Amino acid sequence: MSLLARVNQPSDLRGLSRTELAALAGEIREFLVRHVAATGGHLGPNLGVVELTLALHRVFDSPRDLLLWDVGHQAYVHKIVTGRAAEFTGLRQRGGLSGYPSREESAHDHIEHSHASAALSYADGMAKARELAGESDRHIVAVVGDGALTGGLAWEALNNIAEAPDRPVVIVVNDNGRSYAPTVGGLARHLAALRAHAGYERLAGWGKQALGGAGTTGRALHRTLHAAKEGIKEGLRAGLEGPAPAEAVTPSSLFTALGLHYLGPVDGHDITAVETALERAKNHGAPVVVHCITRKGLGYAPAEQDEEDHLHGIGTIDPRTGRPLRPSAPTWSAAFGRELVELAETHPDVVAITAAMPGSVGLNDFAAQYPARFFDVGIAEQHAVASAAGMAMAGLHPVVALYGTFLNRALDQVLMDLALHRLGTTLVLDRSGVTGDDGPSHNGLWDLAMLQAVPGLRIAAPRDARTLRQQLRQAVAVTDAPTVLRYPRGAVGPDIPAAGRVGAVDVLRAASGSGGALLVAVGTTARVALEAAGLCAEQGVEVTVVDPLWVKPLPDELPALAADHALVVTVEDGLRTGGVGTTVVQALQEAGVRTPVCVLGVADGFPRQAGRAEILAEAGLTARAVADTVTLALARAAAPVPGR
Repeated sequence: MSLLARVNQPSDLRGLSRTELAALAGEIREFLVRHVAATGGHLGPNLGVVELTLALHRVFDSPRDLLLWDVGHQAYVHKIVTGRAAEFTGLRQRGGLSGYPSREESAHDHIEHSHASAALSYADGMAKARELAGESDRHIVAVVGDGALTGGLAWEALNNIAEAPDRPVVIVVNDNGRSYAPTVGGLARHLAALRAHAGYERLAGWGKQALGGAGTTGRALHRTLHAAKEGIKEGLRAGLEGPAPAEAVTPSSLFTALGLHYLGPVDGHDITAVETALERAKNHGAPVVVHCITRKGLGYAPAEQDEEDHLHGIGTIDPRTGRPLRPSAPTWSAAFGRELVELAETHPDVVAITAAMPGSVGLNDFAAQYPARFFDVGIAEQHAVASAAGMAMAGLHPVVALYGTFLNRALDQVLMDLALHRLGTTLVLDRSGVTGDDGPSHNGLWDLAMLQAVPGLRIAAPRDARTLRQQLRQAVAVTDAPTVLRYPRGAVGPDIPAAGRVGAVDVLRAASGSGGALLVAVGTTARVALEAAGLCAEQGVEVTVVDPLWVKPLPDELPALAADHALVVTVEDGLRTGGVGTTVVQALQEAGVRTPVCVLGVADGFPRQAGRAEILAEAGLTARAVADTVTLALARAAAPVPGR
């Protein structure tokens, strides 16, 4: 029997020898590569936390002690050692194992969502609750990636955790130098100084030993060097050395200045060293930072050699080579990235901003060609948008590229910094709408509903690569209001030509004669709407399909088009409540148009983990479901009303 087969709960780890633990780590890495290659998922981050996770579960007693993961995509090994290894064949599949911690799956899981920088706030709240309950014997441990520490929320939490030196929280910094991309900013430099300082202290220790054993001359030389070091420290404290950073010689100052105790750096792949540090932190009785250095993708050559993101998130791959099993089709992200590079050639005011994911949102080429005009701010969406406001005030046109779900974190900045000041800034929302197998918190369902309430903001929803290029250029030309360009995850597909145009509205299919149904397709739902119209035509039902292109504000021509039809059906891949369909209903009411409207979209709530096509089918957003909605609604409208 393999060692892994003997581990069904954390307590099974505690009787293993050091040799067995090392062998188990190797088995876990082989398990991860085999299963994640078959289903897709977050491979690189989990390969990097194997030993760290084993040490955590040997030192702490989960679920009595609370282990919080920030972000939860690094919790695969945690799932394995808490009894869920057999479920990995269904990882990220409908009805299968979540790619993030899941409270439904296990008592060992707590924070379910995939948004970074929040775990320390949870830890602070849980510690306060434990204190009020008198539960001083239960530990709270937050495992926080260095990338998550670039988010402001993490520092708000650290400020509060440090305020209560008698309320213990163990903060494990999993420092691999990356989130999706390499960690950026002053924090990254500080953590690098900590790593370098560990080597410096080892060298200093060697110097003391070597020079101390070299007689009177050696001891005198060591005293001189030590005094010089201390003098430099004092000089820096007094500001005598100008702007030189204090962390060059006192690297733990960033945490200790807050009042937090600091242990490390520790080799995160040395189980004995990690356990020793965790035991010290566990028994300390105060907030402690344990700084662990890990390597993303460790133990799997294709991940170690992948310089872009160490196979951070993958689709299905050949486990022998790490190469995708399916050829990659042109994506929305790539189409946007190419067009922005071309646009920047003639628009020197255009700059690009992203929040720690340049490759994921298609900005790598822009960053390479225009490095001085590219800004990766780390996992800091609020700062990205507020900084963009400052750039716009100073005469630039920022293009801020984010995942749709992560814009939620910056809604206040969109309202109060961009819209209130009427600043020309373009927000590009990649992976808007349904994303699917990354789970409820990764879907970008909320943008169309949330942003409808932002005064003056304009929203474009391209249906194909051609309209994406056109609308990006139109958006960048707007100087007195924020604009939004939103599109889904995945392949962009062939262009969908317009059959005609009515004002600002593209007519994709025109019904012969008046009456029938008007399908208003938002963005990429145009393809489904056209297929649905074809199915309706087979039943003798005439359907016109239009694409408004810009869905906020709606084109003025839309109410008149609706008035010429017996039914309007809106189709969008966002929330049904508060989205474009709701706005169409309001626009028709205000125009005095009494044509009935059916609003199709995703129901309120959080769609359960499934593939994108599966979620869209559940929402009634397939061609057959839309066609059935049209024919049924027209039949109801034509039926005589009883009693009349």
